[in-house]
Amino acid sequence: MTGRQRRGMVIKNTNATPVAVQMSTRSILLRPGDEAMVTAEEVQDSSLRDHLQVRSVSIVRPTTEDEEIALKERLESTVAGDN
Repeated sequence: MTGRQRRGMVIKNTNATPVAVQMSTRSILLRPGDEAMVTAEEVQDSSLRDHLQVRSVSIVRPTTEDEEIALKERLESTVAGDN
């Protein structure tokens, strides 16, 4: 049996007020209606899961493979630029 490949997700702020998601890897501020991509690793973050559980953010859809690659490259270049 082959292992399932985890995917990132596109999340959306479904509240009428801004939502700040403080994950161990980064923070995301979402204004009402804003969407953001999170990596497969971030999907497992307890803070993000808490926001999903109380429905302050919702999952829109899984990221495509191309979106996941582009997000990881962007995050890596951001981290490299901070050093």
